[in-house]
Amino acid sequence: MPTPIVVHKYGGSSVATVDKIRAVARRVIAAREQGLRVVVVVSAMGKTTDELLAKAKELSGSPSRRELDMLLSCGERASMALLSIAIQELGHDAVSLTGSQSGIMTNSRHSGARIIDVRPYRVQDELEDGKIVVVAGFQGVSYKREVTTLGRGGSDTTAVALAGALGAEYCEICSDVDGVYTADPRVVDAATLLQAISHDELLELTSHGAKVLHAESVEFARRSGVALWARATAGEAEGTRIDRPEQVDNAHPITGVSGVRDLVRLRARVNKSMDHMLSVAADASLPVLHLDADHEIADLWFSPADVPDWTAVREKLIGQVEIEERCGAVSIVGDFFGRNAAKLARARSVAAGAGIAIKAMATSPLRATLFCAQDDVDALTRALHRAFREV
Repeated sequence: MPTPIVVHKYGGSSVATVDKIRAVARRVIAAREQGLRVVVVVSAMGKTTDELLAKAKELSGSPSRRELDMLLSCGERASMALLSIAIQELGHDAVSLTGSQSGIMTNSRHSGARIIDVRPYRVQDELEDGKIVVVAGFQGVSYKREVTTLGRGGSDTTAVALAGALGAEYCEICSDVDGVYTADPRVVDAATLLQAISHDELLELTSHGAKVLHAESVEFARRSGVALWARATAGEAEGTRIDRPEQVDNAHPITGVSGVRDLVRLRARVNKSMDHMLSVAADASLPVLHLDADHEIADLWFSPADVPDWTAVREKLIGQVEIEERCGAVSIVGDFFGRNAAKLARARSVAAGAGIAIKAMATSPLRATLFCAQDDVDALTRALHRAFREV
């Protein structure tokens, strides 16, 4: 019977310093000494990605997405090599591999590519040789042999995609938080750790602001059936298990509340400028969060976080559509929340009671999202968590 494979992923804060890299190396070796074959996916150290992006912005207000991918992928490569060196110094064989060497195949979009296939032949060969394999997260290679990056948080997706392709026993997403909370504990003091959450509910939370996992990684886990855990790098806490709905026993009807800042709303006249707005959005691959249209007005909401050339895209829209920046949104996720008219009415009432103006509202069966001004996101998160979760 083959030795089980496990995949660990460590975020930027977990590998931010040499001492932290040594601690991660010891944690990885502990898993190896339990008789497991280990693949480790790492993010860039600390704020490396932000620092590299800032340097590019000093040179250009709208840097080329291709060149940004070449630049930003260096951060994860540094982490993988340093962690591999640390493991070797502790007496174990390790090898570092880039996203392309690991077989992470993506589409051709730069700055926010999607994984279309995983061919982990090199990873499998190195595991067969008894090595711990350290992989650079956040990056892959397109069919044109171009280096691509997967967007903020993309190392999570690298880890889950590899776990699925390798048939891993489980995948751990390790960071400086204990797992998935009912809200951001830095914003809501009463937020509590969830022992388990379904893929569908976590996908709603991560798609609408919760930063504990990358949304696409949750979708990969749901499709592939990978056993997924969100855990703290330090300590022995169990963390949060992400599983199928039937395996999650959540007695509370509300799973959590998440908030997101820095949204942009584009508004167009349906008969005049909507086609132009959608054409520009398609050409720029804008990550649409919500589109709402009636017979007169169309509103498109998105986050520019993975649109590094937003300045240039904005120029194409000026004069054609209304552009409102510094927007935000707060989402409530729970069992069929978005289909419960009484709860939707109460959510609006809670916002009004907090003195917060709601710009728009969107629903899915598991979620209701209230769009507001960016400065109101934290206050609305606290108000909705207090009204629906702290009861």
